[in-house]
Amino acid sequence: MLAVAQLNARRHLAAHKIFLKSFWNSRCCRSISTAPLHPSIRDFASSLALKQPCLPLASKDVHVLHGPSNFYSKLLEIIRSARRRIFLSSLYLGSSESELVRALDIALRENPDLHVYLTLDYNRSTRPGPSSPVLALLPLLRKHERRVHVALFRSPKLSGAMSRVVPPRFNEGWGTWHAKIYGSDDEVIISGANMNRSYFTNRQDRYLHFKAQPRLADYCFSFLRTISGLSYNVFSSLGMDAPIIQWPDSTIDPWKIQSKVEQALSQLQAYHILSSSNSVTDTTGDDTFLFPVIQGGQFNVREEERTLSMLFDHLAAQECRNESTPVMNLTSGYFGLYKPYQDLILRSSVRCDIIAASPKANGFYGSRGLSGLIPEGYTLLEQRFMRAVQAAGRLTGMGDGDNAVRLSEWERPGWTYHAKGIWLSPSQDRHPILTLFGSTNLNSRSAHLDTELSFVMMTSSETLRQSLHQEVCALRQWAVPWRGADRKVRWRTRAIVRLVDGML
Repeated sequence: MLAVAQLNARRHLAAHKIFLKSFWNSRCCRSISTAPLHPSIRDFASSLALKQPCLPLASKDVHVLHGPSNFYSKLLEIIRSARRRIFLSSLYLGSSESELVRALDIALRENPDLHVYLTLDYNRSTRPGPSSPVLALLPLLRKHERRVHVALFRSPKLSGAMSRVVPPRFNEGWGTWHAKIYGSDDEVIISGANMNRSYFTNRQDRYLHFKAQPRLADYCFSFLRTISGLSYNVFSSLGMDAPIIQWPDSTIDPWKIQSKVEQALSQLQAYHILSSSNSVTDTTGDDTFLFPVIQGGQFNVREEERTLSMLFDHLAAQECRNESTPVMNLTSGYFGLYKPYQDLILRSSVRCDIIAASPKANGFYGSRGLSGLIPEGYTLLEQRFMRAVQAAGRLTGMGDGDNAVRLSEWERPGWTYHAKGIWLSPSQDRHPILTLFGSTNLNSRSAHLDTELSFVMMTSSETLRQSLHQEVCALRQWAVPWRGADRKVRWRTRAIVRLVDGML
């Protein structure tokens, strides 16, 4: 049996290589009309379209949502309007989200052709105890089992004896399913927020709503179905208070799916690049371009790294042509900037304004046990980053002030901070022309451990650019200059950060 499985694996790999060779030979014929875009990013958009799927759309169908309550209202709205499909992806569904579950139940009862698809993280969703997130799904599974499809993706990084030793609350440290997609029919919300009460009330994130976008919805749906084929399935069981969780493929160990995931995601992206090549040649009326970017470091899928490297290479090539210095706004609720990204910023001449969460706005602030040290751990990472900024001569008041790197911290009473992404403007007094948004925190964990889906969006629409500018301003309303240099970091926190390096 093992020999047969190995033979089949080799055949699949060979077919995969042939497919990709055919794809890369044909991709040179693909181009997009970037004329609507700002001159400073036209060449970058054309280059990126050779590497990533490209979804052109009209800016009138893109809406930047502000605040958790607006996000939650829109989420309930698209669920209630669904007729064919609802597809939701999150780290987990909160065990107390009865209104959300009830909305899904009503939508299923009122629409007999409707199917609901949920893709969640295995470890986070199966924490033991009466508040285990997976238990919240039992009512839906019992009432609509054939039309509710639940997939739990499990990181294969933690395996063997370690998987039995590491406590449930800490096993997420070895990687999670982290993509945040909320869609119904042809409508999609892309966010960094999870489906839990705090994310609907007082945990700040980003939320972009796309209306009447069948190509984007189909892309997101196919991405989730691809991952669902390599995930555990969840079913209800008569007479039992716990769900049945099954691994679907007896021919492969769930800890050995790395090559299968890499193959599946590579083929997914190649298919969508090829299938979109005809549609992107006619972009009449479309002033916005969307590029989905997958990052799954443990599966050797590193599109986010490649995309950001391409962006900074492009900005460096544009230096002699630009009369003004580009401005990049960057934020992460868990700011421990991935070292290659740090190097890209510090070696560039781009001005960079960064917002991080203050210790009190960190989601782990006040937690019991070792997790309560996490905010202090991020203070240590911020101190290291600012020392690197100083060494590069990029602090405010050092050298050319136009290309300074500034760090601020976000703190709002009673709130926590979870926003992440990038906004790029051609100059200090111009609105953003590009943004990166989605699930990535731009740190080592996102690069190597978690499975992420983010999007690069470029637009020429002044209305949408104004909305992106207002989004940045709304975040900066609660930001103050970084105060971390004066904070003490205890020796045990330093020891733990050294021990779990890359997991923060």
